[in-house]
Amino acid sequence: MELSNRTVLIVGGTSGIGLGLARRLAAAGSTVVVGGRSTERVTDLPTVRVDVTDAESVLHARDEVLERFPDLDVVVTMSGVLLTEDLRDPAHFATTQVTFDTNVLGTVRVVDAFTPHLVARGAGTFVTVSSGIGFLPFPLMASYGASKAAVHAYSEALRAQLAGTGVGVVELVPPAVATTPEQSTLNPAALPLDDYLDEVLDLLATDPTPDEILVQGVLMHRWAERDGTYAELVARRSQALASLPGR
Repeated sequence: MELSNRTVLIVGGTSGIGLGLARRLAAAGSTVVVGGRSTERVTDLPTVRVDVTDAESVLHARDEVLERFPDLDVVVTMSGVLLTEDLRDPAHFATTQVTFDTNVLGTVRVVDAFTPHLVARGAGTFVTVSSGIGFLPFPLMASYGASKAAVHAYSEALRAQLAGTGVGVVELVPPAVATTPEQSTLNPAALPLDDYLDEVLDLLATDPTPDEILVQGVLMHRWAERDGTYAELVARRSQALASLPGR
């Protein structure tokens, strides 16, 4: 995938991995627009305000972006929430709703909004974002893992349905990534953001670009079932449930 001379929209790019990726692509020579609810955080790149849980907001953002940047050819759906929940407490359902509305339906809303434009161009790329947790659950974040598994399945189907149109689908599968010093302290195993982005940019630039962008740190998640380590790793991750009240 060519990383320069592209026109890229990163929805959910006002912080973390999304903002880091936006700045890397801009430095590589692409025009990058950052979308999100907190656009005031970004002063060095063009922005558009968008809330992926609001269908009208997504369509308004699409129209604004295409008016300003009619050559848009890459759309990244980065918006997501990561919340813990206690499945023994029925009140967790509110967390499930928020998680799926943002992570799954938000992805679909963005993809649906821009599919006609990219198909009409006959060329372009969608980049969806799942997670290593979508392949190897972290039981403390049940709905997050389920939502990211859904994004993976949807990405596979989208790629198949867009075959022959010139529009590709690339799935970014992050492991734990520390986007702040505090996150590095809380999870020493998390990859530093710059190290993660180094690997991601190298993989994105590969010809042909892989369907899934798998850095070294996520391979143990992605292939746990194949490698026979799945049950052991889920059991190890389940120890975090002790942090829930009453456990």
